[in-house]
Amino acid sequence: MTLHIPFDNSYARLPEGFFAPQKPMRVARPSLIAFNEALAADLQISGADSADLAGIFAGNIVPEGASPLAQLYSGHQFGQYNPQLGDGRAILLGEVIDLHGTRRDIQLKGSGPTPFSRRGDGRAWLGPVLREYVVSEAMHALGVPTTRALAATRTGEEVFRDTPLPGAVLTRTAASHIRVGTFQIFSARKQWDKLQTLYDYTVSRHYPHVTSPTELLQEVIQKQAALVAQWMSFGFIHGVMNTDNCTLSGETIDYGPCAFLDAYDPNKVFSSIDRFGRYAYAAQADVIVWNMAQLATALVPLVEDTDTAITEFTDQIHAMPDLIRREWVQRFGRKLGISDADQEDAELIGDFLNLMQRENADFTNSFRALTDGTLADHLTHRADFDAWSDRWQVRRSADASEIMAQSNPVIIPRNHQIEAMIQAAVGGNDAPFHRLNTALAKPFVENRDYVDLRQPPEQDEVVQATFCGT
Repeated sequence: MTLHIPFDNSYARLPEGFFAPQKPMRVARPSLIAFNEALAADLQISGADSADLAGIFAGNIVPEGASPLAQLYSGHQFGQYNPQLGDGRAILLGEVIDLHGTRRDIQLKGSGPTPFSRRGDGRAWLGPVLREYVVSEAMHALGVPTTRALAATRTGEEVFRDTPLPGAVLTRTAASHIRVGTFQIFSARKQWDKLQTLYDYTVSRHYPHVTSPTELLQEVIQKQAALVAQWMSFGFIHGVMNTDNCTLSGETIDYGPCAFLDAYDPNKVFSSIDRFGRYAYAAQADVIVWNMAQLATALVPLVEDTDTAITEFTDQIHAMPDLIRREWVQRFGRKLGISDADQEDAELIGDFLNLMQRENADFTNSFRALTDGTLADHLTHRADFDAWSDRWQVRRSADASEIMAQSNPVIIPRNHQIEAMIQAAVGGNDAPFHRLNTALAKPFVENRDYVDLRQPPEQDEVVQATFCGT
């Protein structure tokens, strides 16, 4: 049976200037590593037993109905505005309507150069492809809004970074790839007609109830505030929160130098390119406010009364830190079994995190041990914990155990396990990759088969830095 993807490509129908038509580059020897059959079924993709899977998802075969293109956008990278970025190593094949009536993009990453490659090779090597596959699917299982992985393929070719490395292509899906940077480029270029078209398209696709740029900004602010609070509740560090990596849909996108906390440290940075800690774990709440301010700036020209727009947008941005704080308190409150956490609980939550930091305690395992009632057995500062616990008991909800079990995962994609998985795959062994995906699909369920994947790294296993794939 031939693979059938029911494309309906709305972005390709936008006017000239939003993208560059671009077919993926052929590769030498495509071979399939993984195909997400459950996701494919949700996308109404049929014929998954086709022999063409590897060829399609490596870019050698353009499936019927696809309209391959590279999207244009700009963005702030580490605070510095780059006036033109765009898909430099990604091709949007097209869109489908899933079983829930939601429009989803299907995109190849690592599929060769585009007009926006900026002298890059447009390729991806195996490590970042497998990292994004594992982490994005794990985030989905945790309940975090995210792009997802549909397939991963080897290309049978080498790519050159510092050394020759095996090439690969990731196929990912997204609610859309519209970014803050997509709005920024048309606003910066004073292309008001294109900015209006993008606004109309975004509202129609994601927020059909919205009637003004002010309402759109508020919708995106609310989604991003909730998203970052959720990241932090799982110890996730995005690593590169540039405005071109910030979606209007509110999904997590672009898993480059991302990582999860081992020992709790609010100032932790993993990204090798984040030399000054701009995107450290605790800084993410501030950065998303900054990113939304850039979106607000880009939206101002859409409002006829500029002074009113600036006043309204400024009020929304200034209110955002409190919104994030409320989301953060509610998320962490549930991790402590408090169903109705409010601002008065912020001190209780903060004191527990401070205790974890003094103990150099593992973030995920500490919250799970608290859930299971075994944390005190592992602590050095027992008296401090007992004093905190007395206050905590007063605030615990009647169904605290159930709430905590649903909020504190047993297992996360640990950095050292991801690195070990990548090294195994480079050597031709994909078993650790598949085992990680299976284990992470049910993150809140105890499973003795995966006890080893729950363990923090030994001293010689600690990952000090994570890297982009470019």
